[in-house]
Amino acid sequence: MTTIIAFVAFIVVALVGWCIAEAKGKYVTYENNEQEQAVLDQNRKALEQNGFHELNIKDVIRTIATTGYSAV
Repeated sequence: MTTIIAFVAFIVVALVGWCIAEAKGKYVTYENNEQEQAVLDQNRKALEQNGFHELNIKDVIRTIATTGYSAV
């Protein structure tokens, strides 16, 4: 009987923890303040000036080996 009570208590605690984690993800959001946003913009501009550009899926497929290795 004690094992069943412990198992049910474990399930209840796990479900409550899961619900709290799901609610936290939906209701607690983070937004950058002005200083953080300024640093992010400064870094983005520095990357663009140095020639960085984000690759799209066609660029990635073009630059990686998708055919495998031929030993012959």
